[in-house]
Amino acid sequence: MRLADWLTWIWRAARASRLRTWLTALGIAIGIAAVSLLTAIGEGVHTYVLAQFSQFGTHIVAINPGKTETGGGGMTGLFRTERSLTIEDAQALARVPGVTATVPVVQGSGRVEAGARQRETNVMGVGSAAADAWLMKVQRGRFLPEDDPVAPRAYVVLGHKVWRELYGERNPLGDDVRVGGQRYRVIGVMEPKGQMLGFDMDDIVYIPAARALSLFNRESLQEINFKHSPAVKSSTMVARLKAALVARHGSEDFTMTSQEDMLATLDRILSVLKVAIGALGGISLFVGGVGVLTIMTTALSERRQEIGLLRAIGCTRVQLVALFLGESIVLATLGGLLGLLILGLLVLLLALGVPGLPLSPQPLYLLAAMLLSALVGAVAGIWPALQAARVDPIDALRAE
Repeated sequence: MRLADWLTWIWRAARASRLRTWLTALGIAIGIAAVSLLTAIGEGVHTYVLAQFSQFGTHIVAINPGKTETGGGGMTGLFRTERSLTIEDAQALARVPGVTATVPVVQGSGRVEAGARQRETNVMGVGSAAADAWLMKVQRGRFLPEDDPVAPRAYVVLGHKVWRELYGERNPLGDDVRVGGQRYRVIGVMEPKGQMLGFDMDDIVYIPAARALSLFNRESLQEINFKHSPAVKSSTMVARLKAALVARHGSEDFTMTSQEDMLATLDRILSVLKVAIGALGGISLFVGGVGVLTIMTTALSERRQEIGLLRAIGCTRVQLVALFLGESIVLATLGGLLGLLILGLLVLLLALGVPGLPLSPQPLYLLAAMLLSALVGAVAGIWPALQAARVDPIDALRAE
């Protein structure tokens, strides 16, 4: 059988029952559109979350007080803190080879007052290197200066949103504000940074870490961040910092995490989530495949005389299998194309209606969706094709 004859037979078979053909293709289309859309959402969320974490750099190591240990007797996840993290610890570890910036961190919330205006906001106690380490920029003035780490001057840097709400467009530099009831001199305003996983980075005021410890009546830093040279591997930097802090504390009573480790863990979690989301859409595709199987089985019973005639004029069993299998693949591929058109319409509607939704349709995934639709058609058409090949030509021609 020539290729042209094979294609003509498939085309005529599809056109013979146009409504049934389109309904079958629509079942595949819905499945392909669902898989592609959910995969695009999963990929978009994956890219968005990793970008959110990466916007503060990737050469960061964080140390938190306390060590998570697992003991016997069914006691797991027991937290204990033998010694606090101090500003002196931060100063000592800043001298570790490879460290380029050190940021002690204390965080809380408090009232910020500027004249007659006031508001509750996030207060973050940090060191002078925070802007450099976290890739933040100052819009007006400057960031916190390199002061005495234990007794710094009462300076504050306003987040962009805090500045707008307290001052409007007025220049705040040099003004005195009250943070948690204490007086501070405004020396800078940060550029807009946006949100990170729902946390507004512009709704923050920055004060020296030592003053934040006093403001929140804390003895221990909540975290120390270290930015290290890209030339030093993250694992090497972790080992150096761990050795230095164990030498100071006498034991490993802290938890150390590199941002590369966090990103790798997050990437694995999001990848599993993406596969799970795609699997949910695959249920619709499975239903579409069942539809192709049903239609091809029905076509087998309706076209027994046609099958008998083909066998009588010399069509082999292999050629019959190719005809029926080709028809099911064409139906499913047509559904795949229709599904991609539906996907394009849905993406356009979502972009207009929900502009904040992270969508990332990948060309490779769209190609994989088309191949998947053809595969579904092939799998769904195997059994009807084999049954057609087994039809006895004489019995088929006698059938009414």
